[in-house]
Amino acid sequence: MTGEEARAAFLAWLAAERRASPHTIEAYGRDVADLLGFLTRHLGHPPGAEELLALPLADLRAFLAARAAEGAGNSTRARQLAAVRGFLRFLARRRGAAPTALAGLRGPRRRPPLPRALTPEEARAFGTGIGAVRMTERTPLPAWQAARDAALFTLLYGCGLRIAEALALTVGEAPLPGRDEALRITGKGGKTRLVPVLPVVREAIAAWLAQRPGAGPEEPLFTGVRGGRLDPAVAQRTMRDYRRLAGLPEHATPHALRHSFATHLLAGGADLRAIQELLGHASLSTTQRYTALDTEGLLATWRMAHPRAE
Repeated sequence: MTGEEARAAFLAWLAAERRASPHTIEAYGRDVADLLGFLTRHLGHPPGAEELLALPLADLRAFLAARAAEGAGNSTRARQLAAVRGFLRFLARRRGAAPTALAGLRGPRRRPPLPRALTPEEARAFGTGIGAVRMTERTPLPAWQAARDAALFTLLYGCGLRIAEALALTVGEAPLPGRDEALRITGKGGKTRLVPVLPVVREAIAAWLAQRPGAGPEEPLFTGVRGGRLDPAVAQRTMRDYRRLAGLPEHATPHALRHSFATHLLAGGADLRAIQELLGHASLSTTQRYTALDTEGLLATWRMAHPRAE
């Protein structure tokens, strides 16, 4: 069996037995073809099935190094390695052998993308300006919806909540003026945390509830047109429409307000452990991603301000 015949059999197996999506099959087929092309150049001839199973670890490492030299990033090379692993294991099962190189092969580490925060002015705009921009060319945003969205986005930025955490709140849990207690939030894994609430957040919540006289304490705090709990997709769509009309960046999403909360606290001198507690992160390493953003901001300031930076 030639390498190309093995590749075709692998893709047929993915489609018929693994029921992989067409996109996965296309990507894996391309990745395995890249490997076969590299080995053809590296060995001087197209590899057969037996040669593929006997590949030394050095050859697979050379393949990944060649892809890196061509500009493939860590994520691309990690995906290609997953495809190659699957291909060689499939071939080993069909041939009753074991691919010798896989046991010692470690792929490139994927670096999680850094959170993308807004500027303080951009973050505040979602609480103060959303009612001032017409959401379509002809229809202004209804007063009740403007109050609801301003309250929701002010809460997300002011308390660093996830959108699901904010939408899970009831009227009885609403942080209102005159109340000193912190907001009790149940986050991922059922973990409960206490989050202080700024006066501006309490005022925005009160303005929204003024649009809903008689709302019972067990009713959802944030509701949609029909009175049920607000759907996260509706909040995301409202934010998308507003940011485009207001000229705000495309990465401005409800979760970006949470990122902005953490980033701005860190820039203001807040302790990393305190930010971890406020965000409800189980691990400090998750919170430490924001230190990379703060470092990048310091470097940008240094480059602009230092006389010898150019």
